[in-house]
Amino acid sequence: MNLLALFIPQSDSKREKWVAKELTKLPKNSTILDAGAGECQYKKYCQHLKYTSQDFNQYDGKGDKKGIQTGKRDFSKIDIVSDIVNMPIESGKFDSSLCIEVFEHLPRPLDALKELSRVTKKGGSLILTAPFASLTHYSPYFFYSGFSSNFYKENLPKYGFQIEKTYTYGNYFDFITLEIIRTPLVLWRMINILALPIFLIYPIVIPAYILMRLLSLILPRSSELLSFGICIKAKKL
Repeated sequence: MNLLALFIPQSDSKREKWVAKELTKLPKNSTILDAGAGECQYKKYCQHLKYTSQDFNQYDGKGDKKGIQTGKRDFSKIDIVSDIVNMPIESGKFDSSLCIEVFEHLPRPLDALKELSRVTKKGGSLILTAPFASLTHYSPYFFYSGFSSNFYKENLPKYGFQIEKTYTYGNYFDFITLEIIRTPLVLWRMINILALPIFLIYPIVIPAYILMRLLSLILPRSSELLSFGICIKAKKL
């Protein structure tokens, strides 16, 4: 048993594990486009594929200094530099498309979905993830805090995709637990004082943390109310 996962809700790692599993199932030597690839963190799971990365290469890691920022950004591995809604790629070029945690950063995510449909071959796969709920990050390139399952059910068929798999990770109580853990860091940033006094609030929040963690394990169906995000695998019709 992963003790860290028992005590601290795992958001990014659960998503990455699911995406990696789906990528390994794609046919050897087939082509894949990683749209909005950033630093190409999923390339390592595509060694059996003909991998091409795309990004607009505008986010510098600092943004407008609002919300969560990475501090730096390395775009040296990007193959195609373009807007995701207008990629210089011929129609039906790729066997599969990958788009991970990108839609919340786009002012027009449906235009991106339309473009992904255009460049993906019929019978090909789309692996798509986005937050269900998220904090402000990578601002000013942050336009939506998240997307519900209804967003995918409503829009993927409109652009020629049939949903084959859906994976929701985290639940309401996981989300609250993570924010309890994050509270001292947020306070430290907002108040701009030494971190040590802020961490003194932990004796106050620990009982709430324990309660939320227990409820998360007992009531996993609370993901219908709130979760970290949703992962989709869809087929291009």
